[in-house]
Amino acid sequence: MVSLNMSRRITKFLGTCTYRRFIVIKNHVNVVPEIKTSIQTRRQLATGNVDPGFFAKMQQARTKLADADKQSAIVSHKEKVNGMDIHFETTGDGQEILLLLPGALGSTRTDFEKQLTGFNKSDYTLVAMDPQGYGRSIPPERTWPLEYLQRDADDALQLCKTLGLRKISVLGWSDGGNTGMILAAKEPALVSKLVVWGANAYFTEQDINAFEKIRDISSWSDRMREPFVKVYGEEYFQKHWSKWVDACQAYYNDREGNIFMDDLKNITAKTLIIHGVKDALVEQEHPDYLHANIKCSELFLMPEGKHNLHIRYSKEFNSLVEEFLKK
Repeated sequence: MVSLNMSRRITKFLGTCTYRRFIVIKNHVNVVPEIKTSIQTRRQLATGNVDPGFFAKMQQARTKLADADKQSAIVSHKEKVNGMDIHFETTGDGQEILLLLPGALGSTRTDFEKQLTGFNKSDYTLVAMDPQGYGRSIPPERTWPLEYLQRDADDALQLCKTLGLRKISVLGWSDGGNTGMILAAKEPALVSKLVVWGANAYFTEQDINAFEKIRDISSWSDRMREPFVKVYGEEYFQKHWSKWVDACQAYYNDREGNIFMDDLKNITAKTLIIHGVKDALVEQEHPDYLHANIKCSELFLMPEGKHNLHIRYSKEFNSLVEEFLKK
């Protein structure tokens, strides 16, 4: 294990114009000479918000790419997290690290294609995660314990620790927004800024009834269903979508609908809550409640926005979020 002091010396060393790459193998760090690190990478390391090993992983994954493609490329990785192989994708080489958390049964590409391709990659490094049993984090097959969102938040935390991320901003959609808020409340020193949309701290009977109406995926439009079927196959997706509805009902029945209401007071991150006024799954009371109970929060309403507003209005969404992150 590399000591903290050694890590600081390495970081300081990389801040010079001497070019080195770090390759992390079983928690040991080796210095490999004569491989360039970009100015952006040296600036990232100088912030102290990330361990050198994170950029080693990114650089290794990009070694076969042309120099012109290294910043814009979206690269796949896997790491062992809580005994599971967790898939995530990275892109960009900006100083600020953004962790993207998908919605129910979502994945990096079904949920965040337009952010992975659309964000300013000189300002941000994006890390988009597939929670266990989602996307390419299969196997294992997804399980649905009570407090599954708390488990997903712990997986996200452990991934950050594994990658050596010390300070991040979190973008979370729907279930991913809930996961992000749980993470921000649990680890306020880690999460400096938080953006959530389509999220809620509790379930009402009206919410559960709305979920029940979409339990059968054959009732969905082809446009909404096909991206998920392409990832999972129809049988897996229908099985686990139905289990997701059951898991939401378990929060309602076994926890009186309380997902993490008591945790909101512990969020210290500057928070942007975005709500689509035409969201059929999340009523206006939910963003209002989040705004009233998260101390450093702003609420932005998109009059034409629905639940997937970041996809339908990606340019407006990306611009809004980047403006918030730069404050």
